Amino acid sequence: MNTSNPGTEVPLESPMDDPAILRERILQLVGRYHAVAHKRGGFDPARPNAPVSGRVYGARDMQSLVDSALDFWLTTGRFNAEFETRLAARIGVKHALTVNSGSSANLVAFSALTSPRLKDRQLQPGDEVITCATGFPTTVNPILQNNMVPVFVDVDIPTYNATPDAIEAAIGPRTRAVMIAHTLGNPFDVTAIKKICDRHGLFLIEDCCDALGASVGGRQVGTFGDIGTLSFYPAHHITMGEGGAVFTNSANLNKVMESFRDWGRDCYCAPGADDSCHKRFGWKLGDLPRGYDHKYVYSHLGYNLKITDMQAAVGLSQLDSLEGFIDARRTNFDRLREGLRALEDAFVLPEATCGTAPSWFGFPLTLRADAPVDRHALMLGLQAANIGTRLLFGGNLVRQPYMKGRNFRISGELVNADIVVDRTFWIGVYPGLDANAIGYMIETLTRLCRGAARAVA
Repeated sequence: MNTSNPGTEVPLESPMDDPAILRERILQLVGRYHAVAHKRGGFDPARPNAPVSGRVYGARDMQSLVDSALDFWLTTGRFNAEFETRLAARIGVKHALTVNSGSSANLVAFSALTSPRLKDRQLQPGDEVITCATGFPTTVNPILQNNMVPVFVDVDIPTYNATPDAIEAAIGPRTRAVMIAHTLGNPFDVTAIKKICDRHGLFLIEDCCDALGASVGGRQVGTFGDIGTLSFYPAHHITMGEGGAVFTNSANLNKVMESFRDWGRDCYCAPGADDSCHKRFGWKLGDLPRGYDHKYVYSHLGYNLKITDMQAAVGLSQLDSLEGFIDARRTNFDRLREGLRALEDAFVLPEATCGTAPSWFGFPLTLRADAPVDRHALMLGLQAANIGTRLLFGGNLVRQPYMKGRNFRISGELVNADIVVDRTFWIGVYPGLDANAIGYMIETLTRLCRGAARAVA
């Protein structure tokens, strides 16, 4: 009996009994279902809406998801293996590992620097790590979780990135690493900062969660430092729902990160595999007896941070759309910047870091001190017009409630970070926004700012 259509008999000798034919038929139906049930409409002037972000997906993404579900391999498998290989090739690195979120990616990346396998470069409790005061919390939290000291530096406006001068000025006798993000897809001056790190013997972790596809001098962000991280949350450049990745050119760091991701185990067998090293019962490690099963030897304090193969299947399909997504984001950014030039008396418009090709995640705006409207009123007006907004993450993280009582250091003054707290927000550029939606955003911002100016006058 065909349970999806009760009452319809399928002959026992039907070709539909062939698993390959049946699978193909299922995927064809998924494509038809997407066309009927998930068809995207364009911008509707009668009910205008411009979200700040969102998932953009097609029939192939749904088909890939269902294809993996039919395998019923519920942990990482063939789709994940292919995704990691293709992702590494796209970025231009030797190794990429998936994890269950961008936050986990940052945790795995930073925790890897605490491994005894790094010998004299191993980070120790009390060491200092330079980071940006206006970063996302989970860029900073792994530093705290590993009992080290974040050193906060100010941000530049209008790039919203830490500068090389600020990084160098923050270096002290216990500084061992730099961990900062390419803000909203706009690369920081990674070439100069990498030179500083090399000169002082510091690790560099590039948080690329908002910046997949951004480049500096034709080279992808994340490939300059020791480790790069990514997020595949629905708001990001490609999505698999929840998910992230770490990547590196170092075979040693890759092995360490894999251990932290996989319970902290010393074994590197893939899920469902045994004896990849051909001496599963021949190891002598720690204080364990010789021959202790290598699958249960733990060299790091790790967790299970893997994704499922269903998630990887969506990410794999989304990779096919990445270039188009990036182009759409850049086009939307350019449209907004051109359309908002007339409001430069009210806003500081964003600028790309010199010599970079951003892969924009959002369009940041900072109200000038003498702007005719304050941010709170403006965001309420945009919300009423169904235009999505976000603040620049946690603003000045030093002022967040969870930082009270924490051990951190501030380098210099966080003047611009405080401006970000009070006057900065961002609007969307994601591929789901078309030219009409962008025009509506420009018109609404103009109306709100000019209306406020007339009210003041």
